[in-house]
Amino acid sequence: MTLVFSASDRPYLPRGVRIQRDAVRDRTVLMAPEKVIELDDIGVAILSRVDGQARFGDIIAVLAATFGAPAETIEKDVQQFLQTLRGRLYVMVKP
Repeated sequence: MTLVFSASDRPYLPRGVRIQRDAVRDRTVLMAPEKVIELDDIGVAILSRVDGQARFGDIIAVLAATFGAPAETIEKDVQQFLQTLRGRLYVMVKP
């Protein structure tokens, strides 16, 4: 299995993995079984668009427009972020 996302891939959070606000930490976190990962604002911006419907290419386009950054730069950063999560099975892909 390759971890690289293609433009048509539709990433999603699998069952048991979710984003939520942690009142104790006063942060948004990625919750997984027996794991809590604190997210920064960029991580939240990316994962809030990961819904199993939006294609990877569309997520990149929206983030590039939102942050006024080149799509190539956004794609590189998002690719790296989501590949790390995919490798840990916190993000899955619908073709």
